[in-house]
Amino acid sequence: MTAYRDQYASLFNEGQNVIVMGISNDAVPELQAWLKDADFPFVFASDAANDGATYTAFGGGLRANNMVDARSVFVIGPDGRIAGAIPQFNQADPMAYEELAAIVDRVTPEPAQQ
Repeated sequence: MTAYRDQYASLFNEGQNVIVMGISNDAVPELQAWLKDADFPFVFASDAANDGATYTAFGGGLRANNMVDARSVFVIGPDGRIAGAIPQFNQADPMAYEELAAIVDRVTPEPAQQ
C-alpha cells in the first residue's frame, strides 16, 4: 500500500471521482496508529468484531468458517457505487496491486487534454 500511497496522484487521478477503501479485521487502535504513521490518502475501515458486518455491507462474503478475510479492498466509482472489489487482498502479492490498478483505471476518467 505504501507504493500506491507514493504514486497516489498519478495512479488515482489525484483521487478525483474514485475512492479506494480497505477493510481489515485489525483492531481500531492498531489500524489508526498504522494509518497515522503511514499517512495514507485512502479510506480504511475495521471489521475488528470479526462478525463480517462491515465487510458484507460492502458486498463481500464470508469464508467457510464465518470469518472475514484479513484484508479486502473496494473501489467506489464516480457514481458512488462499488466498481470493483478484491475480497482477499494480499498486500505482499504484486498481482493484487495490478488487479486494483485495473479496477481504478476502468472507472477513473482520463484527465482532460489541454
